[in-house]
Amino acid sequence: MQPENPEPYSAPAQAVWPAAAIPGRPGAHLRAAQADGADPSPSGDADTCSADESETPSELVKIPDAEPTVGSALLDELRAQIAQFVILPSPEALDAVTLWVAATHLQPAWQHAPRLAVVGPAKRCGKSRLLDVLTETVHEPMLTINTTPAAIFRSITEENPPTLLVDEADTIFGTPKMAEKNEEMRGLLNAGHQRNRYVTRVVGNDHTPHRFATFAMAAIAGIGDLPDTVMDRAVVIRMRRRAEGEKVKPFRSRRDIPALHDLRDRIAAWARPLLDEAAILEPEMPVEDRAADTWEPLVIVADLAGGHWPRLARAACARMVAAEAAAEEDHPSGARILADIRRVFYAQREVDSLSTEELLHYLRQDAEAPWAEWGRGGLTARELSRMLRDFEIKPGNVRMADRTQRKGYMRNKFLDAWRRYCPAVHPVDAATTRGEG
Repeated sequence: MQPENPEPYSAPAQAVWPAAAIPGRPGAHLRAAQADGADPSPSGDADTCSADESETPSELVKIPDAEPTVGSALLDELRAQIAQFVILPSPEALDAVTLWVAATHLQPAWQHAPRLAVVGPAKRCGKSRLLDVLTETVHEPMLTINTTPAAIFRSITEENPPTLLVDEADTIFGTPKMAEKNEEMRGLLNAGHQRNRYVTRVVGNDHTPHRFATFAMAAIAGIGDLPDTVMDRAVVIRMRRRAEGEKVKPFRSRRDIPALHDLRDRIAAWARPLLDEAAILEPEMPVEDRAADTWEPLVIVADLAGGHWPRLARAACARMVAAEAAAEEDHPSGARILADIRRVFYAQREVDSLSTEELLHYLRQDAEAPWAEWGRGGLTARELSRMLRDFEIKPGNVRMADRTQRKGYMRNKFLDAWRRYCPAVHPVDAATTRGEG
């Protein structure tokens, strides 16, 4: 049963990127294309142009498809299998997840172990289902539910590292207090991104110092963003709930795991002889610095596979890195602050206005919200104003019950934003708000 989606999520996007080496023949495909006068533009339904191709820098050249290998067909099959069970937010995200899975089978070749950050704004976005599929297709999966950092790094070997799979990461890093309590886990995930980063612990009755390896690829899923230091080392997949009409195949262990294991074993058999070649490849990358370190294994896998994958890998890399760079400019808690303010006004019987001091007081009282621990001393008036500025909501003079005036917020200034960004949180009845604005 194939997914019935409004858009063909598995359809790759055409891209314009720097030249990539064909394994064993750096630059040969470009020289051949130039010599033959071949049209580098791909063709076929699987190579449909993306709507945002026009945003590609004009100085980059189109990559012609390389000679396909067995690996190219295996990646196509893996991408189709993933798309059966979960809808990724974009074709590039589906390509990236596919390449990341394949890269886990070549971990000894990599200098950097990219994290896969599977994040979403709420429950039921498909994060755990994606981890279900990853568990059955990655190399040596190691689920880390309620697992201590000490147990994890004692399970990592340099010759054959496992693939770490961390679900419900929001229970580890969800608030500053949680993150502080789990600092060792964050440190482990950060250190394990680069080869030759060890942790030293004393072992045995004589307390002998011992170095433990940390290098291992990891997929981390949770509600909300992970710590910045983890996100900066990750291929970020921003999941979202399925829309009406988007359907996926239910995941059934007895029925589906054997086929996924068979595919996993065939990918491993293809990748294993390529370890030495993968270790020496230095592909041209469309990004720089840490982003290039993180994405390089995925691009190398694509170059080894050939076919349309070298082009798809660079398209995914450039566009997804650019999207994350743009997202950094937006505050991550905009929708959350709107929803929590909606709850405050509802609890206060829909008063016309609240002073800034009152609003902050009620926000900080919510034990499940981050505002009491926001920053050094809790959410401040300045930070609240900055968050709401993106929604064109500004503080002003409001009249209090005692007839005094203070700086605060009018309820009617939030109505449009509430309807757009958190309509399910105590929905505003149009009949009761008529004339407000």
